[in-house]
Amino acid sequence: MADAVSGTLAQARAAVREVVPRLFELVRSIPDAGSASVGAWTVGEVAAHLSHVFRFDTDAIAGKPVPDAVVTSAGMAEVNAKMLTRDEERDPAALADRLGALAVEFDDVVSCSRTATTGWLQGVRVPPSVVACHLLEECLMHGHDIAEAVGRPWAISRHHAVLAVEGGVLPLIEALPPTAFVDQEKAGAFRGRFELRLRGGGRTTMVFDRGSLTLDPGSARAVDAHIRADPSALMLVFIGRRGLWKPLVGGQLAAWGPRPWKLARLLTAISPP
Repeated sequence: MADAVSGTLAQARAAVREVVPRLFELVRSIPDAGSASVGAWTVGEVAAHLSHVFRFDTDAIAGKPVPDAVVTSAGMAEVNAKMLTRDEERDPAALADRLGALAVEFDDVVSCSRTATTGWLQGVRVPPSVVACHLLEECLMHGHDIAEAVGRPWAISRHHAVLAVEGGVLPLIEALPPTAFVDQEKAGAFRGRFELRLRGGGRTTMVFDRGSLTLDPGSARAVDAHIRADPSALMLVFIGRRGLWKPLVGGQLAAWGPRPWKLARLLTAISPP
């Protein structure tokens, strides 16, 4: 197990090193930092937020204090808003330089990491590989957000997406309270079991039970639906950057089983922080 975690950390480090040069070039090319991006954020705010993620994920692996946060969609929105209020930098060139320096620091910290677990948000302890994969996921997703806003391409490789999901998102679902990734109001009494199969990755079972989400790896129990997905498409769908039907029609996502229609209900209930 230790060798597997160490291997994942090395892969995540390499993936971040591959992604960040494209990310920095993208940020530096932003023509108008005040233009709209995702949600209520401007493209400059997205870039600034990404620098904050670099900071606290690097600090987590280094064993330093991280922000006091409740890891839910609402909790993280509050913390992120406070960070953006305190940090007024929106100049693309300055933010690109900041991200460059933070990426070097992150790589140095990861190269020296020898701890089995480290403290992360909401006091959970996870392997450093999980933190590194979380940073990779943030780079991939917010790179997508910036590219969409400025009209530039942003490719997400299958290998990087599998690392982000299986090395970051799924372990965080297991480590955090079962309510962290679920919209409590929209979930209501929803219950469902879904076997998730990632192309290029493995399988796990997601269990929704009236406002909670847990994982049941390798479960032999019956499920409502099987989901086979391209990992990059799945990431974009799960975080609300892409609708469900285009990936279904395009073959990037498939659902079958006794109740495949529950996939649409799953997407209503799930709410990644």
